Amino acid sequence: MAAASSSDSDACGAESNEANSKWLDAHYDPMANIHTFSACLALADLHGDGEYKLVVGDLGPGGQQPCLKVLKGPLVMNESPLPALPAAAATFLMEQHEPRTPALALASGPCVYVYKNLRPYFKFSLPQLPPNPLEQDLWNQAKEDRIDPLTLKEMLESIRETAEEPLSIQSLRFLQLELSEMEAFVNQHKSNSIKRQTVITTMTTLKKNLADEDAVSCLVLGTENKELLVLDPEAFTILAKMSLPSVPVFLEVSGQFDVEFRLAAACRNGNIYILRRDSKHPKYCIELSAQPVGLIRVHKVLVVGSTQDSLHGFTHKGKKLWTVQMPAAILTMNLLEQHSRGLQAVMAGLANGEVRIYRDKALLNVIHTPDAVTSLCFGRYGREDNTLIMTTRGGGLIIKILKRTAVFVEGGSEVGPPPAQAMKLNVPRKTRLYVDQTLREREAGTAMHRAFQTDLYLLRLRAARAYLQALESSLSPLSATAREPLKLHAVVQGLGPTFKLTLHLQNTSTTRPVLGLLVCFLYNEALYSLPRPFFKVPLLVPGLNYPLETFVESLSNKGISDIIKVLVLREGQSAPLLSAHVNMPGSEGLAAA
Repeated sequence: MAAASSSDSDACGAESNEANSKWLDAHYDPMANIHTFSACLALADLHGDGEYKLVVGDLGPGGQQPCLKVLKGPLVMNESPLPALPAAAATFLMEQHEPRTPALALASGPCVYVYKNLRPYFKFSLPQLPPNPLEQDLWNQAKEDRIDPLTLKEMLESIRETAEEPLSIQSLRFLQLELSEMEAFVNQHKSNSIKRQTVITTMTTLKKNLADEDAVSCLVLGTENKELLVLDPEAFTILAKMSLPSVPVFLEVSGQFDVEFRLAAACRNGNIYILRRDSKHPKYCIELSAQPVGLIRVHKVLVVGSTQDSLHGFTHKGKKLWTVQMPAAILTMNLLEQHSRGLQAVMAGLANGEVRIYRDKALLNVIHTPDAVTSLCFGRYGREDNTLIMTTRGGGLIIKILKRTAVFVEGGSEVGPPPAQAMKLNVPRKTRLYVDQTLREREAGTAMHRAFQTDLYLLRLRAARAYLQALESSLSPLSATAREPLKLHAVVQGLGPTFKLTLHLQNTSTTRPVLGLLVCFLYNEALYSLPRPFFKVPLLVPGLNYPLETFVESLSNKGISDIIKVLVLREGQSAPLLSAHVNMPGSEGLAAA
């Protein structure tokens, strides 16, 4: 009876977990034999029939048998071998003609294989690189039998250690041979020309000229020789080429190629470089403290996963916004986009068998899997809009469907109080000084408050007196009287010894002009000389700015500067209407002489 009741309770617990979960378990096959990562997964309507298929660039068991797989539901409907390990897979529209069926691009080695209707359509190969001149010269000498294979090997090893450019495939294969096999290899290949070929490390798509979901897109390739290439979607010619300081491994793009776009590339040197349209080199650089393991763009935020088991949020100018620590190492990342609710979030597959979903730094959901997840893909699969596809480290395939009633709430996956609530605060012990100060405040609180109020009233009184004195002595550049509403500011131009002093005088009245004003300059006559230290001001029309210019000659050859006082007076009155103090700069001309 006890065993029966225990099994019943376990079944009830499983049913309750299923009811509380936001996901429906659609399929799980631990023996699916799919070994890949997130960049090699893509969902697309390949035949234009509304049935979305899963495209997998499969590495094969142990990376020995790479192939392209197309899944419909849980079954593999098409499988074709690949000549090299896949680097990335993407689907894109090449043209606007009907029927609008997307093409499939698979990056493998130095080539991009393009399929339409699951049939080979085009093969794009990266342009060959110029060989190392020293390496070319060595093979020319071997062709003329001027050096023996052993000397050739020693010289090639020396070039590989010192040169920045890598050796060609022919030289690398030669260096791997035993001594007995070298001579036959040289005789077979010495007449061949040296070819140096780079490979593709990452790939993504960029809209050509429209931001629509079904718009034509360009392919963006990252290569081993630290370059980014943008390909034309129809002719597959190189539209743009950009250089990076390191090899790109993750790419994120936004915008349109013909309008304006921004491209973020995470590289092997631990940095993320931001490039914009018409920029051949990076515009911004984000320096990480560890190697990146994933790069996702969520709205205008770049989310980066690092080998320090953490997620970081950055702006496109490199400012760090937030950091979230993970409970285990991050194996893979991808974007979760729910169009019906306008939700964009980051999915992170961890080494402890969890898949965590974050919006910014808020945890939305946690999915527990029987094995560590190595690749993630979310989107429309079959005829379901919100499907999550995961592959595991052991080659398993997991398919989950998001419930239509599911709503992601920040912190909804954590039941009960937050963990920080249970943490003890390190409160310092009360010292004798603290106790004495508390008793003093309790006993003399009224007197302390009165002293504070007295000081506050004195401060206000001194500020009011200083303001009144400034108004009475016209020390302000704004007139305080309603009869002459004037505004004055001065500008000094020049390096010296002759300066140009421009006074901008304005009548701020709306209707009445001002007449009968004088301008007077007060200055040290031993330092400065003015041709007109006193002159009349013409009629000031309301609203207009009147520039009054004069020249100031510096007489000191020691680089000494002083203040020149500008006074605006009314005829027949001794008190100025307003004044300004001009801090004259040092005369650079005299100082240089």
